Amino acid sequence: MTPKRKQRLILVSLMLFGCAAAVGLIITAFKQNLEHFHSPADVVAGAVSPGTRFRLGGMVVDGSVVRATDSVNVQFDLTDNRDVVTVQFDDILPDLFREGQGIVAKGQLNNDGDFVASEVLAKHDENYMPPEVAAALEKAGQMPSTAATFGSKTLVDP
Repeated sequence: MTPKRKQRLILVSLMLFGCAAAVGLIITAFKQNLEHFHSPADVVAGAVSPGTRFRLGGMVVDGSVVRATDSVNVQFDLTDNRDVVTVQFDDILPDLFREGQGIVAKGQLNNDGDFVASEVLAKHDENYMPPEVAAALEKAGQMPSTAATFGSKTLVDP
C-alpha cells in the first residue's frame, strides 16, 4: 500500500468514526428527551417505573379534585374507565380544566405510586379529546359519545 493510499484510508476511517460518534450522540439525546404516552391502566399494571418521565392521559374523575387552601397544589384522580391514578400538580391549572374532561399530564411517578405532574394540558373545545386519550379510552371500550345535538335533534352523528 502506498503512503498516499494509506493516508486516505486513515482519513476515511476517521471520518466514518466521527459520523458514527455523532449519530450515537444524537440517538442518546433523543432517547433522553422522549416522553412516551401511557394510560392509567399501563401505570397500574407496572409498565412504568418511578422516576421515568412520560405523559399520562385520561378523564378527570368527578369529585376527585382536591385543592390546597394555602398553596396552588392540586390533587385529582385520572381514569381510563378501567384503572385510576392519583395526580399531584403544584402549579396553576389551565382555565379549561374541569372534572369529567380528558387531559394529558406530563411528569413522573413518585415512590408512592402517585403521578407528579409538571404540566397539565386540557382540551381546547367542546368535542376535542387528545388522540392518545381517545385511543386509551377506545382500547378500554369506554369511548364517550361524540354526537352533536341541538335540543332533541342530532346534528352530527359520528
